[in-house]
Amino acid sequence: MNVSLLYFDDCPNWKVADQRLAAIANERPDIVVTRLRVETLEEAERLGFHGSPSILVEGVDIFAKPGDGVGLSCRLYSTPDGLAGAPTMQELRAALGVAEVLS
Repeated sequence: MNVSLLYFDDCPNWKVADQRLAAIANERPDIVVTRLRVETLEEAERLGFHGSPSILVEGVDIFAKPGDGVGLSCRLYSTPDGLAGAPTMQELRAALGVAEVLS
């Protein structure tokens, strides 16, 4: 499974999403995570970038909702604990169809 993490440098939340995706990919060698820094508004528009961090699976933003704006901004996610700058591990696992590894 190809997972892309789109981000821009001025948003600190992408690092949290990156750590969570790396942990999942560490458990599942079939998941390959690539990172793509979005640097300009033109690039954001071309990519359909809904803010940082954006997580795409096989090129599809798995958390996008109809009407989400496009641009260089930090993105907020609705989590069980309220709005956050990145999806929770449980939300990522569910969106990726990955079960939690129990030790």
